[in-house]
Amino acid sequence: MIVAIIGTRGIPNHYGGFEQCAEYLAVGLVKRGFEVIVYNGHDHPYQDNSWNGVQIVHCYNPEEKLGTPGQFIYDFNCILDVRKRKCDIILQLGYTSSSIWGWLLPKKSVVTTNMDGLEWKRTKYSNRVRKFLKYAEKLGTRYSDHLISDSIGIQDYMFDKYKKSSTFIAYGATLFESPAVNCLEEYSIQPHSYDMLIARLEPENSIEIILDGVQAAGMSRPFLVIGNHKTPYGNMLKQKFAKVKNIKFTGGIYDIEVLNNLRFYSNLYFHGHTVGGTNPSLLEAMASRSLICANNNPFNKYILGADAIYFKSEQDVATSLLSVRKEDLNYQNMLGCNLDKIKNLYDWEIIIDQYAMHLNSIKGIHTR
Repeated sequence: MIVAIIGTRGIPNHYGGFEQCAEYLAVGLVKRGFEVIVYNGHDHPYQDNSWNGVQIVHCYNPEEKLGTPGQFIYDFNCILDVRKRKCDIILQLGYTSSSIWGWLLPKKSVVTTNMDGLEWKRTKYSNRVRKFLKYAEKLGTRYSDHLISDSIGIQDYMFDKYKKSSTFIAYGATLFESPAVNCLEEYSIQPHSYDMLIARLEPENSIEIILDGVQAAGMSRPFLVIGNHKTPYGNMLKQKFAKVKNIKFTGGIYDIEVLNNLRFYSNLYFHGHTVGGTNPSLLEAMASRSLICANNNPFNKYILGADAIYFKSEQDVATSLLSVRKEDLNYQNMLGCNLDKIKNLYDWEIIIDQYAMHLNSIKGIHTR
C-alpha cells in the first residue's frame, strides 16, 4: 500500500507536534511494509529525497516570505504533486490551510484526515479568522473519506456537529529511560531545582497566567519558558516579566533528548494548553516522568485524570510552586500511573499499529 502524508512542514521534525507525528508514523509504517511518501517544504533543513526508508518530496513553501498565506500555497503545491502519483491513501495531518483545496484531492485515492483540535477556539485569532477556521473545518469533513480524532472529546464533537463518525487514535510517546544530567549545564540549572513549561507562546496556552503565578510566588528558583519568543506575543511577555529574574526565556528547543532531560529533572512541569485533543507535549512530559501541573479543562483531565495537579488561576500556580516538591511520595505515585498510561495506551508502537489497522481497513473505501 502506498500512503502519502501531507499537511506538515516535513520530516525529520524541526517544528512541532504534527511533524513529530509524521516522523514516527512514517518510519513505523515503513517497518510494517507500507510505502510512505512525506511532503517537505523546499527549504526544510533535510534536503535528501529519502529518510529512514521514507520517500521525501520537496514542494515550494513561501511561508517564510509571506507568513500564513504561504501555508495555503504550500498545501496547494503538495496537492498538485500528489495528484500525479499513484497513492492508495492520502493521510492529511490537519486541515487548516489545505481544506480550501480539498476539491483537488485525487478521487482515485482514499483521503483520511486527522482533524486536530478545535482551531477556531484559539484566542490568538481575530473573529474573522476564527470564522474562516470553522468553515475550513467543515470543508475538511466534506472532502475526506474518513476522519481521525486524537481525543474522545474531538470524536464526540465531530459526531455532534457534523454527524460524522471518526476513528479515535491518540498521539504517541516513547518512554524516556536514559537521563543525562549534563544536559542541564547549558541552562545553569540543578536537578529538581527549577520549574518549566514547553509550549508555543500563544494566549490559549495559559502562558501569561502561569508567569503571573511565577511572579506572585516570588521565588528565586529558575523557571524555564521553552518556546519561540520572537513573536509579538512573546515580546509582550518578555517585556512584562523583564524584572522577574528567575523567569528565563530559552527560545525554541527541538532536540528531543534535551527536552526529555529538562522535563525529567524539573520539579514542576506546567501544561497550560486549553484547545485541542491529545497534546504531544503532554504525553512527552508523562513519558519523561514530569510532575505535571495542568490547566483544568476536559482535554487535559481525560488524559491525566487524578495523576496531576491542576490550575485555573495565577494563585493556583503560585500555590503549587510554593508547596509542591516532586520527591514527595504522593507525587511519585502520580508519575508511576502516568508511565503506565504511556506503556499501555500511548506508546508509539501501539499508536502506529492503530494507524496501520485504520489504513488497511479503509483501503479502496471512498465516501466523497
